[in-house]
Amino acid sequence: MIRLNQVKLPLDHGENALQDYVLKALSISEQQLVDIHVFRRGYDARKKSQIFLIYTLDITLKNVDEESLLANFDNDPNVRQSPDTEYKYVASAPSDLTERPVVIGMGPCGIFVALILAQMGFKPILLERGKSVHERAKDTFRFWRTSKLNTESNVQFGEGGAGTFSDGKLYSQVKDPGFLGLKVKQEFVLAGAPSEIIYVSKPHIGTYKLVTMVEKIRSKIIELGGEIRFETRVEEINIEEVNGERQVVGVTLNGGEVINSKHVVAAIGHSARDTFQMLHDKGVHLEAQSFSIGFRVEHKQEMIDQARFGKNAGHPILGAADYKLVHHCKNGRSVYSFCMCPGGVVVAATSEEHAVVTNGMSQYSRSERNANSAIVVGISPEDFNNDPLQGVELQRKLERNAYVMGGSNYDAPAQMVGDFLAAGKGKPFEAVEPSYKPNVKMTDLSDALPDFAIDAIREALPAFAKKIRGFDSKDAMLTGVETRTSSPVQIKRGADFQSINTQGLYPGGEGAGYAGGILSAGIDGIKIAEAVALDMLKKHS
Repeated sequence: MIRLNQVKLPLDHGENALQDYVLKALSISEQQLVDIHVFRRGYDARKKSQIFLIYTLDITLKNVDEESLLANFDNDPNVRQSPDTEYKYVASAPSDLTERPVVIGMGPCGIFVALILAQMGFKPILLERGKSVHERAKDTFRFWRTSKLNTESNVQFGEGGAGTFSDGKLYSQVKDPGFLGLKVKQEFVLAGAPSEIIYVSKPHIGTYKLVTMVEKIRSKIIELGGEIRFETRVEEINIEEVNGERQVVGVTLNGGEVINSKHVVAAIGHSARDTFQMLHDKGVHLEAQSFSIGFRVEHKQEMIDQARFGKNAGHPILGAADYKLVHHCKNGRSVYSFCMCPGGVVVAATSEEHAVVTNGMSQYSRSERNANSAIVVGISPEDFNNDPLQGVELQRKLERNAYVMGGSNYDAPAQMVGDFLAAGKGKPFEAVEPSYKPNVKMTDLSDALPDFAIDAIREALPAFAKKIRGFDSKDAMLTGVETRTSSPVQIKRGADFQSINTQGLYPGGEGAGYAGGILSAGIDGIKIAEAVALDMLKKHS
């Protein structure tokens, strides 16, 4: 097959436009063209008055010497041989293998570790401290309605991980030469995701679709010999000294049961603070990692659509508009938008009592009235003397303060952008109705974050308005606090994906500091599964 990159066509091009483009670009006849496969479709909206679709196409031909054809385009980087994107398993479990790998955590990373291991015949044991996704959804929505928090079953903990209650974005900036991201998306499609996620440049799924998909992937893991245990918290990683080196030998569960295994994957998520502490106490090498803190900002989605797409706002291919913004401040800090949720809502995302945490969530339709995103300021390890657990303490301090500011009942503190910029007191909201549940308390957000963060966000909002008109409008809504953009720690691992000082422990995903979203976590999970399988084969032989 021949791959054509950067195929640029008008937004409302005709149905034969792709074929016409291919015939002309490759100088071939219609009889030589067998098929046009859309590998990727994005858009260029830099000029709102004229938006273009940008395609990557794989072309199947007949009666054509492809080698000679490619030679004619030797100097054209946009005409190349189509790469092999089929996923290939690296191992197959021997029939006499008795050891079973243990996977801790059932977020995207843990799910894909378990799925790939199961597909290779290694029969993993998957442990999840929270509940199944259906029961977890009940607990989460109950908290949003009644303020009754289950600390083991919420936005952060449970089958599917934190990404289940999000926009369900499936794109990432990680390098992926092996097309592992395509494998992740293909498994999602098999589990019920829309087929368009394979080729659109910014695919998303939404919460409700994710719930049913996670259940189907779980069933597949079980059918392939995997074992899944819910409401099972790992109390301790068991480590022994073997030939002068630290070696994982299993895990102890919350009921006292011990599972023996020399291959344990820690895909624990960015909110497993008690597990971070346990690993630290056990001598596993952790390091402080940069993360960010800030607020959720809400605007009318129609305003964002107009600002980004102009007369093309509402076009079905474009959908609800998103944005990505960054501003470098005078005080040396950077402020950026994060986890933008078009047509979504701000949700309560705490996993600890007496704390308020915000996050964003969308359904597949992205049809809610508001757009929201985190507007956050970077925190570096130097801000807390590189202590690996001080980032957790900073997060906890800000979350507990937000709980008090919101009225000590899980309502969130909120303020209109105009009042925040003027350092004024909180007034009742106006045109932009806050979507956070249980509720918000209009207040002064000046004390919700450290001074450097408040100053930086006050500088950034007007700067963002130069890119998206109305971004700093007085009735836009800020809701606090956003503190769990990423893990504040990294569990250091080597090229073999094992902890640098504890053999057999495989840190992975967002909580371990190696991913930032559903797709990158899934990719990391595949890589870890491959590393585990190869090591198990090596030690079995």
